[in-house]
Amino acid sequence: MRFEEYNGSLIARHNGETLRIEPWGTDSFRVRATMFSDFTGRMWALSEEPAENESVISIGSEDFLVGDGTVSRVPTASITNGKIRAVVNFAGVISFYKGDDLLLREYYRFYQGTISESSRCLKVSGREYKGVTGGSDYYLTVRFDANDEEKLYGMGQYQQPHLNLKGSLLDLEQRNSQISVPFAVSSLGYGFLWNNPAVGRASFGMNYTEWTARSTKEMDYWITAGDTPKEILANYTSVTGRAPAFPENLMGLWQCKLRYRTQEEVLEVARTYRKEGIHIDQIVIDFFHWPYQGDWRFDSKYWPDPKAMVDELHSMGIKVIVSVWPSVDRRSENFGPMMEEGLLIHTERGAAQTYDYQGDCVEIDVFNPRTREYVWEVCKKNYYDLGIDGFWLDNSEPDYGVYDFENYRYLDMPALQCSNLYPQWYSRIFYDKMAGEQSEPVVNLLRCGWAGSQKYGNVIWSGDVPSTFRAFYEQVQAGLNIGLAGIPWWTTDIGGFMTDDVNDPDFRQLLIRWYQFAVYSAVLRMHGDRGPYNIPPLDDRDFGGGYLHTGQPNELWSYGEENYAIMKKYYRIRIDMHDYIRDLYTEASENGSPLIRTMFYEFPEDEKCWELQDQYMFGSRFLCAPVFHLNMFERDVYLPAGSWKLTSTGTVYEGCQTVHVDAPIDYMPVFEAV
Repeated sequence: MRFEEYNGSLIARHNGETLRIEPWGTDSFRVRATMFSDFTGRMWALSEEPAENESVISIGSEDFLVGDGTVSRVPTASITNGKIRAVVNFAGVISFYKGDDLLLREYYRFYQGTISESSRCLKVSGREYKGVTGGSDYYLTVRFDANDEEKLYGMGQYQQPHLNLKGSLLDLEQRNSQISVPFAVSSLGYGFLWNNPAVGRASFGMNYTEWTARSTKEMDYWITAGDTPKEILANYTSVTGRAPAFPENLMGLWQCKLRYRTQEEVLEVARTYRKEGIHIDQIVIDFFHWPYQGDWRFDSKYWPDPKAMVDELHSMGIKVIVSVWPSVDRRSENFGPMMEEGLLIHTERGAAQTYDYQGDCVEIDVFNPRTREYVWEVCKKNYYDLGIDGFWLDNSEPDYGVYDFENYRYLDMPALQCSNLYPQWYSRIFYDKMAGEQSEPVVNLLRCGWAGSQKYGNVIWSGDVPSTFRAFYEQVQAGLNIGLAGIPWWTTDIGGFMTDDVNDPDFRQLLIRWYQFAVYSAVLRMHGDRGPYNIPPLDDRDFGGGYLHTGQPNELWSYGEENYAIMKKYYRIRIDMHDYIRDLYTEASENGSPLIRTMFYEFPEDEKCWELQDQYMFGSRFLCAPVFHLNMFERDVYLPAGSWKLTSTGTVYEGCQTVHVDAPIDYMPVFEAV
């Protein structure tokens, strides 16, 4: 093992591998390794220029007790950046410390300074490169020792019931309702970013932690040390970017359903809300307002004058957002030109088809700069120039017909090597242009994102999830974890996306409980595919997958007078919190804090708070306890240190205790810090 210092970085060379550890932001390192002659120079998620840091590097040697009892001098080196220190031993194994506390160590089977005979036979290393057959890249595996006491959070959004991800196996791949954002926050006081958009896997096992990339040219990760989760997240977002300012006129109610079929339907909904005295900040025009996927324009038969529609909505103070998909139907007017120019995703095997919902489609290659220019030019002409305020970038994973990642190829590399970055570049088709053309902050709605997506004006929602209490519970875990992964603008379809019968009283109870939660979250947004599907089709177009249906009404008044009264009550609560919500969005821009927060984010010294996942903090002031079960009208709530006022009665409780409170259908327990 040969060590050297280069421009404040520690370089280690051994057996054809080059390892580089360099200071990268406050109390942080970027760690790269390659078997090639040099590093690629790609930044991936590390989009912000890090602050200048003074590293301290020490290169020396230490005694090593060999198995026969003799002592040998072996090389060692260390590098320190503020609170974090990395030590590299003679075998190239890296250990990270905060002070004297070991934070993380690469998988290492030498015990107490001696070589164990059994571990030598194991032949498992911390960094493993396997050549990808037929290519020059590697299947990379990086392993770390596990700590039985550690809890892990973040990593984006996965549909499962666990807040603490220790013991979880997480595929690093984008799917509808699954969002891979590979940044983990540890209860031991560090944050870890797998700075690689390759398809792979993260396994937080009890025996060891393992990260894999199925096709890559180098190892690249970033690690930071902090005294609190808030400090860790501030360090992380300082190098990956923070959400911009959020417009105050979008902090209220967003209205949507599957689907508004005509401009008259949209206008009638808006007019009725105005008549009811309820202001909607934004109305969403969903899919198949177009003739064919990839046309990216209104069908003039059903939307004869979209400019007039937009003008009338604007006169009511309502913003307009329109759905855009990345899929291009072969019948679309844009398919031929885009295929000819090579602007669509290529397939390695078989006919070029990547998506098959309501048509034979190929999705756009967002990694191609010309693709991004082409799509923006069409969308600008047909939407933005009409006054459309934002874009609902649906299917942004992209939603492949089959998630067969090894069958897809982008402009410069196979999908296996970079596919997780797709939704971020998809969003930048619009963000990069809009940010240069308008004075107001850009806000677009997406179903997916990756590390750093927070800086591109992305409101991310949790995808097409079922309308069940279990799914509701899982969305709260998803929202808390994606916030810890640096993405504060996150929302859900209130009531879930898919339900069979809007008249079912059990569904209506779920809808109310979900709506109460949404009021105390970043974005309050009505959406869903509401059955039964007994509304006659508007037209006779057959898209190859059957006639398009439209869901049942999904406005606040659509679920009966009793439920309407509850939703109006909570709408008023949302409006009354406007200044507080504005301050939370400001905080997200300043230090990366999410709007909905785990209990331990605000109370890291309280061990009980690291175990709680059925309650959360909305900022630092409101402790929220959603109701996750049918016909449940009371529940226990844990109160951390301090004094807490129950908002329903005004009763003040002292903290560090669990209290039992009523939760009638018209009330979600919320405590305010006093």
